Amino acid sequence: MHQVVVALVALSASASISAAPQDPRPAYEVASVKLNNSGGGHSGTDGSKGQIMFTNLTLERLIERAYDVKPSQVAGPDWLENLRFDIVAKYPPATTAAARPLMLRTLLEDRFKLAVHRETRDFPGYAMVVGKSGFKLKPVDPGGSSTNSNGRGRVNDFTGTKVSMDQLAAYVARELDQVVIDQTGIAGVYDFELHWTREDQTPAGDGNSPPNPLPTLPLALQDVLGVRLQPRKVPVQVIVVDHIERTPIAN
Repeated sequence: MHQVVVALVALSASASISAAPQDPRPAYEVASVKLNNSGGGHSGTDGSKGQIMFTNLTLERLIERAYDVKPSQVAGPDWLENLRFDIVAKYPPATTAAARPLMLRTLLEDRFKLAVHRETRDFPGYAMVVGKSGFKLKPVDPGGSSTNSNGRGRVNDFTGTKVSMDQLAAYVARELDQVVIDQTGIAGVYDFELHWTREDQTPAGDGNSPPNPLPTLPLALQDVLGVRLQPRKVPVQVIVVDHIERTPIAN
């Protein structure tokens, strides 16, 4: 009789374990999160070989990617723009493109205890449209998308590999600190480089040295890609941060 009781207890425990609810959220197989104290201006993302690498990205930028929103669509403490992290994460097999931002969202929720809610607000901003001269780039084969952004004083560089117009609009929004929506109607992905200078940092020339020959970002967009920015006021969904920890849970 004693053996029967033990068997019943073991069976009951096994049933309880199998009945435990599974976490329904998409998640990385494994992820490393490290604070970046380099202080450098270089940041970027690189997705290839079943993994994603975020280098020197602010917490604000990571939230943007997790919720697929643009700059100015995240409302939270000012220090979100200052703390930067390096993240290397491995995707599970057969991960879909739609699941990838959800996996980053899960990581932020688990490691930084992120909690948010959504609001709709009106913002002044820009619509990115095709310029009068027409779009200038030819599409490339889709694949692993990557971006590299580097600011060196007055000079700013942006290299995009297999980048969509929506991703470009997000970059322009970050640099201008404005809402920028893609209304080009252009599908596909593209390779390009932008070299530009901030208008408020362009010297007028002192007679000894010429002014900076680089264009501003809006002019560079027209010159290289054939797209322009139209001022516009638009209703925008905002991700409002209710809680987030400065220090992530250790790897």
